[in-house]
Amino acid sequence: MGGQKKITFDSFIRGAIGGAILIAVLYLLDRLSGVLLPFFIAWLIAYLMYPIVKFYQTKFKIKNRALAIFAVLFSIIVVLAVAIYLLVPPMIEECVRLKSILEVYFSEGSKFTSIPKDITDFLHNNVNWTWVKENLTSENLIDAVKSVLPKMWSLLSTSYNIVLTILTLFFVFMYLFFILLDYEEIAEGWVGLLPAKHRGMVIGIINDIKDSMNRYFRGQALVAFCVGILFSIGFLIIDFPLAIILGLFIGLLNMVPYLQAIGFIPTIILALLKAADTGENFWIILGMALIVFCVVQAIQDMYLVPKIMGKITGLNPAIILLSLSIWGSLMGMLGMIIALPGTTLLLSYYQRYIKNKDLIYMQQQENSTQDVNE
Repeated sequence: MGGQKKITFDSFIRGAIGGAILIAVLYLLDRLSGVLLPFFIAWLIAYLMYPIVKFYQTKFKIKNRALAIFAVLFSIIVVLAVAIYLLVPPMIEECVRLKSILEVYFSEGSKFTSIPKDITDFLHNNVNWTWVKENLTSENLIDAVKSVLPKMWSLLSTSYNIVLTILTLFFVFMYLFFILLDYEEIAEGWVGLLPAKHRGMVIGIINDIKDSMNRYFRGQALVAFCVGILFSIGFLIIDFPLAIILGLFIGLLNMVPYLQAIGFIPTIILALLKAADTGENFWIILGMALIVFCVVQAIQDMYLVPKIMGKITGLNPAIILLSLSIWGSLMGMLGMIIALPGTTLLLSYYQRYIKNKDLIYMQQQENSTQDVNE
């Protein structure tokens, strides 16, 4: 029975205490999620912004950290404003165009021979064309907005959500500023608070988390942005409806690896509408869109991911989806923010201090068996 590791009373008690502490920490995080959420959001933003702040300080010789933070925030606001100015008008034009296509297709859908008969029959049997046509008007949409806004305003004003939202944004900004102001001290100074005998273990686990998060958050965000731009360009080249919106949407989905497959659903719907509008064959339009998917995916896998991320994060895409689902269901928005660091922490602890200890123990058992045989 030498291959089995004995469970002593001491190890059992330590394991039970560790499990109880973990459960207590998770319960406390859940209870304080409303208070902690602004801090974690600010920490996540600060984590992403810190390299830019350091770049500004180094590149532009800005010695004052506070000035560098404000320079970065101003740059981000300018970039967002320019992006909105350049992207919003084309998006509005595309939405107007889509509306006209929908009106024509809903009213004369049976006349479009460019769309496969099976698809047309399915839509006619499952969609109330008359209702859609009557309600798909700008007047109805405006009336709906007018009727909803007073109710929303009443809800906001009676529940003080406006004040809470402003306070939350204020706290996020303040947390963000002070975290960036003393980022190195906060990120590294807490180690001195730990007992000396546990510092090595904790530092090793934290380094594992930092490496994984560096590869995921910063790398995957940049990959997702590039993928969104490439999809938008590709859809614009083939003159696809809502090209920019659809491309950026698929890029956003790419924050979670392979989740961009969901983009096939709106792509198929928009291909149907384009076939109805132009009379082109539906399968040709859909085929062109699929070519865009294949080309962008090839660029992503062959160039973007190796170049930007260096190597893929150790978390399998299925593990990422599962961790987001579990942590999100347990703690809501706060859970989704800490899902990947939390999962990485558990996996790192298992890899370093459970699996490795088992391997060492098995080696010791083999060595002792060899000594006895000799």
